[in-house]
Amino acid sequence: MSKPAPTADETPMLSRPLVRFGLIWGVWTIVALFFSTQAYLMYYSERQPIRYAQGFLFQASACYLWALATPLVLWLARRFCIDRTNWLRRTGLHFLFSLGLVSTLLGVHFVIFMLLLGRTTNITPFRIFGFIYNNLDRWLLIYGFILLLSHAFNYYNSYRKGELKASELRTQLVQSQLEALKMQVQPHFLFNTLHSISALLSKDTDGARKMITRLGDFLRLTLENSGSMEVTLQQEIEFLNGYLEIERIRFQDRLTTDIHVDPEVLDVRVPNLILQPIVENAMRHAIGNSTSGRVEITAVPRNGVVRIEVKDNGPGIIDRALEARRGKGMGLANTQARLAGLYGNAARFEMANDPAGGLIVALEIPRDSDN
Repeated sequence: MSKPAPTADETPMLSRPLVRFGLIWGVWTIVALFFSTQAYLMYYSERQPIRYAQGFLFQASACYLWALATPLVLWLARRFCIDRTNWLRRTGLHFLFSLGLVSTLLGVHFVIFMLLLGRTTNITPFRIFGFIYNNLDRWLLIYGFILLLSHAFNYYNSYRKGELKASELRTQLVQSQLEALKMQVQPHFLFNTLHSISALLSKDTDGARKMITRLGDFLRLTLENSGSMEVTLQQEIEFLNGYLEIERIRFQDRLTTDIHVDPEVLDVRVPNLILQPIVENAMRHAIGNSTSGRVEITAVPRNGVVRIEVKDNGPGIIDRALEARRGKGMGLANTQARLAGLYGNAARFEMANDPAGGLIVALEIPRDSDN
């Protein structure tokens, strides 16, 4: 999809013709005033004072000729840009361009100044040539200075555009990776639920029907925010409650859940579907090792972050090998990758044994998630 053309307010300041025109003429006016003042003071110190207007007239006639020529020099600089591959040929071209332009400007400057002074008899080919010859080196330096400034600005502009493009590409890559990680959660959960429904159909038709209804509600909530990387914690808890309703039908009395969320953090934005795989992992270990599994979810504010803990009454981390295996599971590895992608070092992910028994999985997410 093509991007819309930028509006006047979005156009960079220096890209506006009137701004460039005003900047060029303003700079050359300052230059004219500087050299006029310098000439006035020099003649005054030598006890040969001249009128300031006379000095300004001479300097301004030269500077305003350069103001007229500057857009042409800038165009030549862009059209025949010098780089590593063509510097010799393009430098020669600009030397020829500068000779022609500077000679013309000097000739016009001499004629205009003689006309302003009323010395038309001085306008002869010999005197014009002499004036050009005596001032050619300095005016060539002016051309070179404008050329150098143009290249410096263009290279800086290209560098900034390259940085912006690289940043956009990095952002797109991270967004794609996060979207892929998020989308992994939905089919994973869906397959498990469909498997549970299939198992219930033969022994608990009402339970299977309720599970299908709850699954529909849960999928509706999920699809409403399918395009969002982040949702409020309140929305995330709603998703989680829908999921837990399905699991309570599946496990019945074998599963107990408890959710405590501080109202202060309900509006904090968290990754979409970040808790479901963690809670699923907790239930799997709690119920797999006990006749009565228990999962507790808490969310409280702490030092500029929201700390979310998911506790289970399973065996906890028995050894480092088991910890490594659990950390590499799809759900927890997915969670770590999404937190790192969205918040970098501002977020934390921890797993530790609960002194009372079981495992605690803790997340710390910055309350200001605009970074």
